[in-house]
Amino acid sequence: MTAQLTNKIAHSVLTGAVVACPAEAVWGLSCDPFNDLAVDTLLALKHRARAKGLIVVASSEEQLAPVLNTLDAATRATLRMSWPGANTWLVPNNGVFPDWVTGDSDEIAVRVTASKPLAALCEAVGHPIISTSANPAGALPARFKFQVLRYFGPDFPCLSGAVDLNANPSTIRRANTGEVIRA
Repeated sequence: MTAQLTNKIAHSVLTGAVVACPAEAVWGLSCDPFNDLAVDTLLALKHRARAKGLIVVASSEEQLAPVLNTLDAATRATLRMSWPGANTWLVPNNGVFPDWVTGDSDEIAVRVTASKPLAALCEAVGHPIISTSANPAGALPARFKFQVLRYFGPDFPCLSGAVDLNANPSTIRRANTGEVIRA
């Protein structure tokens, strides 16, 4: 992955584009969580209802500080020990992310990614971004770039890289209880 490509894709994200990037176990679609038109475009590509909410990924815990700073020290420590990695946590949103990201929930799903290309994109954008599996609803998540291009067209903007074919998509847990939402 070149810094030039990452910066080009980051510029696309910051100007409202939806892009594809290898995450931990599957390719993901990403966009700026603070751009409602970009999120609407992503949801249309996936045929996903806005009410379901989306995952926000970051390159570091610091990028998520606005939502993590409201958690007690023990909960923050639990999250910190699970990152970077395929562990997504539902935490109180406290108005940090817009409702077009949280859906019908007052929580936000957050993760510090272990994917180097995705982390580099977050760094280049300068804040957390959306990451949701790169597939239309009901289709298998893309594990290879060619599948992303098959789903969304040969000119769809993609970062370089690959997913860990031995990994599973992230586990989603509720931070305040530890309840597993998706294993």
